[in-house]
Parts: sequence; C-alpha cells; structure tokens
Amino acid sequence: MVGRKQVKRQNLIQLVGGLLIIVLINVIGSFKFERFDLTTEKRYTLSPATKTLISNLEDVMYVRVYLEGDFPAAFKRLQRSTKEMLDEMRAYSNGNLDYEFINPSESADEKTKRETYQELVKQGLQPTLLEVTESDGSAQKTIFPGAIFAYHERELPLQLLQSQMGSSPEIQLNNSIQTLEYEIGNTIKKLTSKFQPKLAFIEGHGELNRLEVDDITRTLSQYYRVERKAINGKLGSLDDFKAIIIARPRIAFNEKDKFVIDQYIMNGGKAIWCLDAVQASMDSLTNSGMTMGVPYNLNLSDQLFRYGCRINANLIQDVQSALLPINIAPPGADAQWKRFPWIFFPLLTPTNAHPIGKNLEWVRAEFVSTIDTVAAEGVDKTFLLFSSQYSRVLNAPVQISLQAITALPDESQFNRSFLATAVLLSGKFPSVFSNRIPREIAKDSSIAFKDLSDETEMIIISDGDIIRNQVQYQTGRSYPLGFDKYTGQQFGNSNFVMNCIDYLCDESNLISVRSRELKIRLLDKTKIQKDKAKWQAANMVIPILIILCIGLVRGIIRKRKYT
Repeated sequence: MVGRKQVKRQNLIQLVGGLLIIVLINVIGSFKFERFDLTTEKRYTLSPATKTLISNLEDVMYVRVYLEGDFPAAFKRLQRSTKEMLDEMRAYSNGNLDYEFINPSESADEKTKRETYQELVKQGLQPTLLEVTESDGSAQKTIFPGAIFAYHERELPLQLLQSQMGSSPEIQLNNSIQTLEYEIGNTIKKLTSKFQPKLAFIEGHGELNRLEVDDITRTLSQYYRVERKAINGKLGSLDDFKAIIIARPRIAFNEKDKFVIDQYIMNGGKAIWCLDAVQASMDSLTNSGMTMGVPYNLNLSDQLFRYGCRINANLIQDVQSALLPINIAPPGADAQWKRFPWIFFPLLTPTNAHPIGKNLEWVRAEFVSTIDTVAAEGVDKTFLLFSSQYSRVLNAPVQISLQAITALPDESQFNRSFLATAVLLSGKFPSVFSNRIPREIAKDSSIAFKDLSDETEMIIISDGDIIRNQVQYQTGRSYPLGFDKYTGQQFGNSNFVMNCIDYLCDESNLISVRSRELKIRLLDKTKIQKDKAKWQAANMVIPILIILCIGLVRGIIRKRKYT
C-alpha cells in the first residue's frame, strides 16, 4: 500500500512539474519571439528583407487565395506551401496580415461559376486548365492558381503558378514554390510603397517611341515614376532619376550627351542599355524578302569599352528560335501561311545562377549580337542571357534572306554554344572622359567632374527589341511585352526587364530572395512500379510489428516491476 501511494505521489509531482514547465515556456514565449527551422534548405526561414517589409505593415492586408477545391496532389503541394508561407509572414506582421482560401468553382450553378471566372480574369488572374480523371472518364477542370492582395483601397493580383516553357509540370510547380517568398513579398512592397523612385527613358537619339514601350511603361508605373527625358547636353539633367533606360537608339550620341550620361554614372546612377550593334530591318525583309545587316555607329563603343564591355558587330543565328509566318502558296494562289523557326530571332535562356534570371521563361530577341567583356579594374561582370547550345555567328555586313527560312537548319553548322547577349557590370567605373577634357573643365567646381564612379551597377543588352512590345499600328494597340502575336506565346521579356530594374533600384534587396533553391524530391516512378508489392507489404507489416514489440517490452517491464 505504501509503495502504491509513493507511485501516485511521484506521478502527481511529475504532472505538476510538467504543467509548470509548460506555463513557464509560454510566459517566456510571450516576451521573446523565436521560430526554429529544421529543414535542410531553410524553407521556412524568411529573409531579413521580407521580415522588415512584413513588420512595417501599418494596417491590415487581406489576401484572397484561389487555391481551394479538389485538384491533383501537385497543386495541393502549392496550396500547402502558399499557406505555410502566409502563416510564416503573418507571424511577423504584428497582426496586420490575414488571408482566406477560396474555391472559385464551388457553386453548382454554371452561370454563377462563369461570372466568378470572368471577374477573376478582369482582376488580373489567369486560369489554368487541368486534365482530371473521373469515374466516367477524363475531363478538363478550370482552376485559378493565384491570389488577390488588398491593402487600404488598392488591390493587386498575383499569379502563384509560374509557367516555364520546356519544363515538366513538377519542375514548374517546384519553381513556383521556390519563388513564393519573393512574389508575395514583391506584391506587398508594391501595395505599401509610399515613395516611388523615378526612372527615365532617354530620348532624342531615335529611341523606341511611347507606343513601342507602352506595356513595360505601364508595368513599371506600378512601382516607379516613369518619364521620358531628352538630355540635350544639359549637365545634371539626369540627377533626379534612380535609373535610366536607353532603349534601341538609332542616331549617334554626341559627346555632350555622352558626357552627361557618363557623369550621371560616376555619381552612382544606374543604367540599362538596350542596343543594336547591327542594323537589320524586318520591314525590308517583308517587302523584298532580303536585306543587308550593316553595323550601327551609335558612338557608344568607346564608352561601353571603358566600362568593361563590348557589343560585337555580328548577328547570332540559333536553332532555338521564334516562329515566323511565311506564305508558302505559289504566286497567284490564295495565301497559305505556315510558321517556320526564324534563326535570326533566338530564344535566349536567362541564367539560373543570378536572381535576375532565375526560373524565367525564354526571352525573345530579334537580330541580337554577341557581348564580350574587357578588362576594367574594379568592375565585376555577370552574364545574364545566353543563346542555346546550337548557335553560330555571322559578322556584319551580312545578307539576310527569307528564302532560307523553310530549309531545315543543319545542326552541325551551329557549332557555337551559349553565347552571351546580356551582362551585369558592378563596381566602380572609370570615366570615358578621363584625360580627354581640358584641365580647366576638369577642375571647374560648377561641373564637378569625376573620373571614377561611386559604387554602382549597369546592365547592357545587345538587342534593343528585348524591351519593345509588338504593336498593331492600325488601331494603336500595344501587345504585352514578350507576347508573340504570330504564335500567341508569352515569353519572359517583361519579367526579365522588371527583374533588371528591381535589381538596380530596390535598396531593400528583396530580389535576392529569388536565389533561394528548394530541392525537389520526386518519387522514382520506375522503382514504384517495380517494387510496388514489396513497399505496400512493408508499410502494412512493419508498423504492426513495431507496435507488437513495444507492447511486449512494456509487458516484460511491468511484470518485472510488480512481481
């Protein structure tokens, strides 16, 4: 009897002690907030930039996520990852982030369902068609893998599923999960940003007109104040801008404008150069079937060379290329259009080794040249865009003819691989005007000439058309940047340009989150089929054996203790 009372007292002490420890942990937790991520790739750890962004929310942000319903396991993984990410962000939001998951297809009424779909499309979300297996066969199902973020009186859509041509559905879903933190954080930054940095499209040298950059201008205007600026040789005219964009000029720059741009960069200004090194016109090709590609003289080669880069006067031909419609009907017959790959329009691959290009679609280019880097002390170079494995180079002047488009390219002749077409330069740049201007100008305090820049960055792209959206001139309508009106395909031009601007201008360093990589751990389907019976038996028998062993051991222990 005494032994039993002693056991009861020990059990009571253990219970009270356990409760006290739990209470103590909760009391400490109320004063000190901490989260522990035990995953290998730290998938549940937010970056410092995201934590700062979330913790600075001044009011409640509400998120409607349209990832609820009956869909395949892969999309369930995207749903679960989105919920986990929002939960993690909510923990740092001081109660200012809330969300709900909605099934846009829950209504049994087809009319109501269609109206819901139309409203979501109107708000900016794009549907995805899924092939699902049902009892009476397979059927297509519409889902909206996206979310609407609402803050104060503004709303912004976010497409959670990031498509990528040439990748399997599993890889696309994994890439979408990898970029969740950046995409959600970037959307929150758009909605909460009070100060919008200024950007300038430089004009006055035959650059792309307003309609030709209409789509990227509207996209940039969500985050930045975008203007068009003529330099006119006026020193300091660019000082108010966070970055400048030089979009496919056609007229040579004079020395005054070059000096203004140079001194803007010397004082820490950022720049994106989208330049054509070879003049080649699709209008001439369409009208006569032939044109000559001749080098441009934009008077910028010495400046770019000084900064550490050279755009070569050549054209890349690539087996991996965009399609062009060609009338193959004989003369006098009704038009018969067929699309052929046009090797002068390569589909460029963004690098996965840098946040600007990670997990992006191919970037569509037209008459693009190669880029080389040259020695420039204190300047780091990172290539951002590449041609495919099967490329070749034609030096200008070069004859370009549409007659060869129907011929199948001989891959043995395309023996150059991964030619660089865009480069990020970072560091302190030497001025192109060092030792070139009179001493009295260099020493003039009103000019404040600098021959070495502050720490800054610039991006140079050897194709001006990368930033140009296609235009329907009869109606004045502009297509989305990267959209190919001939094939209906959407390429990654817009996302690439936006990432370039964000990388140059975003001081919060949020874009670095795009470098995060989550390992995709997919089951080996071959092994599943081969060893299916073995693993089914193991999963059924082993747990039962473990429970029996635990029961047997506990029985032996009790028997010895109370005998």
